[in-house]
Amino acid sequence: MNIKAYLARINYNGALVPTAETLRALQVAHLTSVPFENLSIHRGEQIVLADEALFRKIVERGRGGFCYEANGLFAALLRELGFDVVMLSAGVADAQGQFGPDFDHMALLVTLEQRWLVDVGFGDSFREPLLLDERAEQVQGRRAYRIVPDGERLILQQREEGAEWKAQYRFTLQPHVFADYEEMCRYHQTSPQSHFTRARICSRATADGRVTLSEMRLINTFEHGERDERTLTSQSEYDTILREQFGIALDR
Repeated sequence: MNIKAYLARINYNGALVPTAETLRALQVAHLTSVPFENLSIHRGEQIVLADEALFRKIVERGRGGFCYEANGLFAALLRELGFDVVMLSAGVADAQGQFGPDFDHMALLVTLEQRWLVDVGFGDSFREPLLLDERAEQVQGRRAYRIVPDGERLILQQREEGAEWKAQYRFTLQPHVFADYEEMCRYHQTSPQSHFTRARICSRATADGRVTLSEMRLINTFEHGERDERTLTSQSEYDTILREQFGIALDR
């Protein structure tokens, strides 16, 4: 892997020693530089779960990706830097709190002096790694997170300030490889039941919130709770926003 090119892609100039501080800084840099997006699915581009293919797409072509892509490539970078990292299987919670199947989502486990839950592929979630074995809430800005045991699984929960706890996903600690995710990756690329096939999404964390392009809606949310939304009027405007806000220029 061309580490220098990857670090330039995520605008990272900090320390590279495998510590919790480095891990935290790398996750934040990744989330603010590489968008969570499913545009390949809507362009008929096959998603290949292999380090080389993901590097070409995300680093060389300046694209983003969904969980298998972003977390899969981030895991490869962390390994190159000397981190002990494994891929985890998770089931995402729906609005009713029901969990999806295994391999519905990929998260990462990084083991240093303590174990950390790492994720750069879930969209609007925790910005900094979470202590895996901490059962008290872990506060990040206006949100709190906690990891709750559920039999042999663990549940990641999130709470907005003054709101109720909501499950984000349920996961196990068994290590996996790309091949284990291929069936669900195909499902999310092709099934009309997958929310990824229903609408285009491109979303990136910003210094003070998040910018999201959901089909023709441009949404800016801010850490203090404000939200600004407008509807784009043309494909040309969509392409301009995609280029200016996310650094993505699609060949049409």
